[in-house]
Amino acid sequence: MKIIRSILLISIILINPIAQAHIIYNWVDKDGIEHFTDEFSQIPIAYRDRVNILYIHEESTSPPVQKVKQREVNQKDIYGRDEKWWRDKSYSLKKLLKEAEENYEKAHEKFMQKAFELSRKRFGSPTQYKNIIIEMDQYKDEMVKYQIKISEIHEELKKLYKEAEASMANPEWVK
Repeated sequence: MKIIRSILLISIILINPIAQAHIIYNWVDKDGIEHFTDEFSQIPIAYRDRVNILYIHEESTSPPVQKVKQREVNQKDIYGRDEKWWRDKSYSLKKLLKEAEENYEKAHEKFMQKAFELSRKRFGSPTQYKNIIIEMDQYKDEMVKYQIKISEIHEELKKLYKEAEASMANPEWVK
């Protein structure tokens, strides 16, 4: 029984035209130039989600081309905005978020250094204490400013995600 199944499986594989086909990848770049390759690794990363896969059958002298999978080259939302528009918008917000978080961390680090400096001063003048406390207050104010900025950017990102959903844009474009 197992031998019959094995023979049947091998004959299906040998008869199946897809098993006897070469895979050709096809995509159109930003300038509208059509490209072909037989190696997926040669496709630029930016175009891998838009590639057409073509199977060329070997048994024919003039091989028929069968399109198996095709994605829209220029997908857009309902307002005509494309992937680049959404990715640029998302990227700029994420860049601002990263900068605000880094600045917050720097201010926090300086605040903690001053707090440590204050704890080490056991016998200092009241003026030294006041100066350190004034600097700590400045760093604290700076930290609050960046916390507010971070929360504003998070709100902007939430709005962008909702806007993408409402305009039927691909959710991958804003991630």
